[in-house]
Amino acid sequence: MSLNDRLQLRGRAALVTGASRGIGAAVAGMFAAAGADVAVLGRSRRDLDSVAATVRSHGRQALVVECDVTDPAQIEASCTTVEERLGRVHILVNNAGGPVFQAPVLHIRDDGWDRVHNLNLTSAFRFVRRLAPAMAERREGSIVNIGSIAVARPWPEIAAYGAAKAGLRHLTQALAGELGRRGVRVNTVSPAWIATAVNHAYIGDPDLSETALDMVPLGRWATPDEVATVVTWLASPAASFVTGADIPVDGGFAVAMPSHARTTLSRVRPPEGAA
Repeated sequence: MSLNDRLQLRGRAALVTGASRGIGAAVAGMFAAAGADVAVLGRSRRDLDSVAATVRSHGRQALVVECDVTDPAQIEASCTTVEERLGRVHILVNNAGGPVFQAPVLHIRDDGWDRVHNLNLTSAFRFVRRLAPAMAERREGSIVNIGSIAVARPWPEIAAYGAAKAGLRHLTQALAGELGRRGVRVNTVSPAWIATAVNHAYIGDPDLSETALDMVPLGRWATPDEVATVVTWLASPAASFVTGADIPVDGGFAVAMPSHARTTLSRVRPPEGAA
């Protein structure tokens, strides 16, 4: 089988949450280009319709499902609708998420903490609990959870979000261990500075953007397609022996240090005789 064949998703149906824009929309379009039928879930039908049009432009079936992923009843109804219309779900991408708000840890109220965790962690758990048993029964399936590089570095005033994404990473690893022998792979992709609406405040402010990109060795914002490419690879047969992984798409953010720290260290000389 050629590499191109191994990257194909022909004959598969995918469900993508948070698909109305950004990374989710890019994933849906790339899945369709690879041959998959795609159910796009989100809260705004108007935005989802344009994503569905992209899916159909590749000659694939698109199903638009309005869903608030923090509502367990809507999750159940959405999954049932997808199964009825597209048949078996082979690929699940838990992309819905976001920081929701910014606040110091000691200022976070219970309802704020719960909202962030319901959106970023609990929703993924509920979709997996609903769809993974059928995947395991067929001994075939790929689940990709969209994490965050915030797990690698604490970021001011989004501790609730970072904690939720850390929980998602752990959930990924636990599921990979439990479902691997039943033919289901589970992985995480962790983006950093992606040019999406969520990061608009940083992109539009030169000072904020410079501060953010100071921590990215590749020195630029990533596009949603660059994340979608990794997600598509993980969902495809090309990644058939990859499970339990957390793949950063961060331009080196997780391993970099700010320029002021690099400047300081450059003035430090190693002790005599050090190799």
